[in-house]
Amino acid sequence: MTASGRPRGPYLVVGLGNPGPRYAATRHNIGQMVLDHIADAGGGRFAAARRAQAVVLEGRLGNPGADERVILAKTTTFMNVSGGPVKALAAYYDIPPARVVAVHDEVDIPFDAVRLKLGGGEGGHNGLRDITKALGTKDYLRVRVGVGRPTGGRDTADHVLAPFSATERKSLDLLVADAADAVESLILEGLTTAQQRFHSRESR
Repeated sequence: MTASGRPRGPYLVVGLGNPGPRYAATRHNIGQMVLDHIADAGGGRFAAARRAQAVVLEGRLGNPGADERVILAKTTTFMNVSGGPVKALAAYYDIPPARVVAVHDEVDIPFDAVRLKLGGGEGGHNGLRDITKALGTKDYLRVRVGVGRPTGGRDTADHVLAPFSATERKSLDLLVADAADAVESLILEGLTTAQQRFHSRESR
């Protein structure tokens, strides 16, 4: 560990979602939207991974000399089988679970909020459950992007597989940007500092 409490070495940041244009704009794919935002900000492009069902982009976060190497990855499998690609990428880049960051949608958090944690339960999220099974541990980092619970008796699966509402889309870009900032804060400043910063924010 470094003096700031951050694990040393490269990080694997995985944006969860489902493949194809049918799902690209749905709540379940907000993790991949966050990684697209990070990639666009850095002017990078994703390319097919050699040994995993994913597309990856290698780069650095932070100021030169005080930066951290990161591997951004978007799985190209369906959400409920995310674990295989994550395990393969972690093995290929020799990254332990403590430096794996899963960026994902979270129905237990209100829309427009971002929360971070290490380990814990999966809350019924099939993508996380499969990653936990593949890695053999719950102790990896999560950036949880709130999409809220369905209303009016709507099924949770239908809710996360549907596009954002017109009202939500008005602030979606800001939410994605906040989540991208949370990823950077987590990696560069450590979990505790990132939690203090983002958990104290009020939803817009």
